[in-house]
Amino acid sequence: MADRGPAYFASLYREDQCSGGHVIRLGGGNDEAAREALSAWPGGLQLGGGIEIGNAQAWLDAGASKLIVTSWLFEEGELSLARAQALAELVGPERVVIDLSCRRGEDDWWVATDRWQTVTRTRVNGETLQRLSGFCSEFLVHAADVEGLRQGIDEELVSRLAEASPLPCTYAGGGRELQDLERVERLSSGRVDLTLGSALDLFGGDGVRYADCVAWNRRQAD
Repeated sequence: MADRGPAYFASLYREDQCSGGHVIRLGGGNDEAAREALSAWPGGLQLGGGIEIGNAQAWLDAGASKLIVTSWLFEEGELSLARAQALAELVGPERVVIDLSCRRGEDDWWVATDRWQTVTRTRVNGETLQRLSGFCSEFLVHAADVEGLRQGIDEELVSRLAEASPLPCTYAGGGRELQDLERVERLSSGRVDLTLGSALDLFGGDGVRYADCVAWNRRQAD
């Protein structure tokens, strides 16, 4: 668990030019903390958690670079393309990240909403990704079954995303060591990025050093 405030982490990312980091409002009462992070690096961080058409512009005005949206796109378990289109028309698809975090069923991966407790009838496959690609600039996919366990990434899902996604895609879930960055790079031929969270020493983990991740990113950019 982190023992620093949101502005500390945002400022650190800004110093190291780690753009596109995620600020997620989990539960109520986190608006002030989210605004603190966004104020420390305006235009450098993506914001998710409770995003819908009624608050989207306000969070962009508060400094979010992009908005991460998931549960609001679903109505009674069904994906609403009308909602995706309305949000894209309001703020521009370039400011939208569609979160298709999922759980694995017997035959496929299925999008899970409401903090991954509600499994929808939408598959994470090429058809879904293609249908949504006109309404966003990238996808974010958490493998909810392995998220936070630090027992390894879902390699099959990473390969699926690399093959099926027409847009930049970030995978999260199960990352536990620096080598996972190389593993995702290899499995996806560089088409999928990896987000690390609880394994980072920055957040109290003991699997990956934040400084090593920054150095790895810089090597890729050279």
